[in-house]
Amino acid sequence: MGTSGEVTGISVATIPVERGKNALRTAPNLLTLVRLVLTPLLVSAVLDRQFEAAFVMFVIAAMTDAMDGLLARWLQQRTRLGQYLDPITDKILLSSLFLALTRIGALKMEIAAVVFGRDLGMLCVAAILYFSTDLRDFHPTLLGKANSLSQVLALGMVLLCRMTGAAEYGSWIGAGERFALDATMLLTVISGFHYALVVSRRIGTVTGQNPPGPLPKTRRERAA
Repeated sequence: MGTSGEVTGISVATIPVERGKNALRTAPNLLTLVRLVLTPLLVSAVLDRQFEAAFVMFVIAAMTDAMDGLLARWLQQRTRLGQYLDPITDKILLSSLFLALTRIGALKMEIAAVVFGRDLGMLCVAAILYFSTDLRDFHPTLLGKANSLSQVLALGMVLLCRMTGAAEYGSWIGAGERFALDATMLLTVISGFHYALVVSRRIGTVTGQNPPGPLPKTRRERAA
């Protein structure tokens, strides 16, 4: 959830093929499923304004997200299912929580609109490119990972502020909430433009219009 990054965070070319075992039974994927199961419970707690329970479940979800990536590397249990399921689960959880907090008035509508607008635009672009080109590399950028992390911190601070009853101004919790939300808005916009630039370069590489490495001599002369 913290660094799964972009809309999917998937690089199809690097996904390993697992045979001979049930991918759902691996420890990382089980933790991802726990996070998926927590999502409706977390949303329900927010809508019922049970912020203590919501904050605890959110912390548990964040911990499972950190642990599943570590376990996948330590136990050598990276699977194709996990590389699809993990970022999708993260996006479902974060998006659902943004909607729930907006619904109860804990977040401004424009924040959810910017976050959803970016994600929807990137999802549409990724889908179009997947079916119309040979591009299969949609791994998250560094800015995308930073944006995902800022969303997690912002949502955590919003829940903490509601749980403690801290006023929006006059406390470190309120100040932290405002800072995290402002950082999320800024990184959402910047990472969206950066992602568009990165994807355009990847398209050029796939189509041969922007091949990697230095230009051939003839092309350098023409460019000069």
